[in-house]
Amino acid sequence: MPTRQPSFSVDPAIVPPVPAPGEVWTVGAVILNDDGEAFAQKRSPNRRLFPGSWDIVGGHVEAGETLLEALAREVEEETGWRLRHVRRSLGTTTWTGDDGAGLRHEADYLVEVEGDLDRPALERSKHCAFGWFGPATDSPLWCSNRRCSRQWQGRPSCRH
Repeated sequence: MPTRQPSFSVDPAIVPPVPAPGEVWTVGAVILNDDGEAFAQKRSPNRRLFPGSWDIVGGHVEAGETLLEALAREVEEETGWRLRHVRRSLGTTTWTGDDGAGLRHEADYLVEVEGDLDRPALERSKHCAFGWFGPATDSPLWCSNRRCSRQWQGRPSCRH
């Protein structure tokens, strides 16, 4: 099978995992703006997995894709932006979702993208809001207590 040439660059220190047969993998992209804030989107309330939750860009690796090909596809599908450079691996984890689909493996990456960061083209059927969040931001991504979580419940609103 011919090797596909990616349209993005990858830091030479990154060695992505190679999924074993039968494993389900997901990828995640942490995208920072010029102020060092991270992009997140709110999952629509009708989503099967983690409805109404804030999340980074990412999704499942499809059959025949490498993890980094899936990463580029997910960035473009979910934001309209184009993956330019994979800067660093943020690690891998294994988790079980709330959808009954079993065990998943996830690889997350710090990435650089091309496009208008002020105007992501969200997949409106899957995501209903977005924001840029940092440690100084009072946001759902940094909340670790019940009071903070209540403050963000339902904000920004997602209506269908």
